Amino acid sequence: MVKVGVYGASGYTGQELLKHLLFHPAVAVVAITSRRYAGLPLEDVYPAFQGLTNLSFMNASPDEVACLADVVFLALPHGVSMTVAPAFMAAGKKVIDLSADFRLRDVGGYEQWYGKHAAPQLLTEAAYGIPELYRETIRKAGLVANPGCYPTSVILGLAPILKAGWIDTASIIVDAKSGVSGTGREPQVTSLFCEVNEGFKAYKVGGQHRHIPEMEQELSILAGREIMISFTPHLLPVNRGILSTIYGSLQRDTTTAELTDLYRHFYQDETFIRICKPGTFPNISSVCGSNGCDIGVTVDQRTKRIIILSAIDNLIKGAAGQAIQNMNLICGLSEEAGLTRISRFP
Repeated sequence: MVKVGVYGASGYTGQELLKHLLFHPAVAVVAITSRRYAGLPLEDVYPAFQGLTNLSFMNASPDEVACLADVVFLALPHGVSMTVAPAFMAAGKKVIDLSADFRLRDVGGYEQWYGKHAAPQLLTEAAYGIPELYRETIRKAGLVANPGCYPTSVILGLAPILKAGWIDTASIIVDAKSGVSGTGREPQVTSLFCEVNEGFKAYKVGGQHRHIPEMEQELSILAGREIMISFTPHLLPVNRGILSTIYGSLQRDTTTAELTDLYRHFYQDETFIRICKPGTFPNISSVCGSNGCDIGVTVDQRTKRIIILSAIDNLIKGAAGQAIQNMNLICGLSEEAGLTRISRFP
């Protein structure tokens, strides 16, 4: 059994990790930490776990958790993971970080968008954790930078067409919508019920969202040239789910059927990627609760633009599920182990 610790387990991402890890056939969860809830049973903080586990939150140092666990998930805020990851790495533990601290390869880029980096020496060691694109690198990694939720939906949506060179890379526009759980569990006015319910709004408009450099980094690698995108996120009045609608000008004549075939071929061996039939498109209700990513494509023949729609559950494929997929890879387990493949609809 793989002994697993979740460092910072009291947020939405932490509890989503535990929902899957507790039923993983090859995992034993040996430590969960939280300063705020130290000493409290998990079921007292999240009643959904009542009767399922005797785990309690610990206020433990990295060294204490490293003595118990083989693999550690860091479900911590940006800027905090970098302060504890080196200790776990020095102890020889496998680390999967769900913050943004190791996603950007350039320290200058990180510091421009997030602030001073405390462990820049680890940036070149971290594998970017989209298994569908970096599977073999992840298998050999000691540190995995789990991607952001918006970047996961956008990168998976664009990867086939960028690799094929069929899209004008200067024309990419992303219009993305996320459920409220993407803002985290910490109380804030913008995520209060009355602020969100029956509303629908954009935020971080005009190139301000911190996921932009992460998306541009990975899209540029796929395209083989520097890419800048226009990205506008929106907040949906739902608990979870992301739907990204991506637009771009075509570089060649093609049809929706041919484009669909391109995507199906690119992802033909990928368990968690489903390509919609021509003329049908993703709905977040079909992926929420699963580690899946549904992608639909079409060609607007009138404007010669491609339209790509990509849907994921922001807490699973956009966070905890993808992190477990990465753990399975680095531990030599079945990539599907512990992960659900069907949504919770309705």
